[in-house]
Amino acid sequence: MSKLAIAEAMIAAYNAQDADLYVTYMTEEASEANYRGAVVREGKEGTRSGLKAAFAKWPENKAEIVSREETDNYVVFREHVTRGPATDGSDLVDPFDVLAVYSFEGDKCSRVEFIR
Repeated sequence: MSKLAIAEAMIAAYNAQDADLYVTYMTEEASEANYRGAVVREGKEGTRSGLKAAFAKWPENKAEIVSREETDNYVVFREHVTRGPATDGSDLVDPFDVLAVYSFEGDKCSRVEFIR
């Protein structure tokens, strides 16, 4: 499976709100972070629990791949994200675009960085 196909499978799992499947594509030490900034989900288990919490808060959350690029060890998606109403009654989050950079070690994603 190509790195592009792996990143696309991660988005499919994300859109299905299947955190368990999503993290199967990641290394044990993988993280998700703001670009050149703070880590928002650390490790495979931190990513799993963080996504499960986000999916519980935003059950209509989806990411659409608008464009995609692949190099040797990186995949970059421009994603259009819609959250929908939050279950905790918090304010509606307007749809937004993000660049997501997926870094790979072998055939596993080791880091996802978000540029917003």
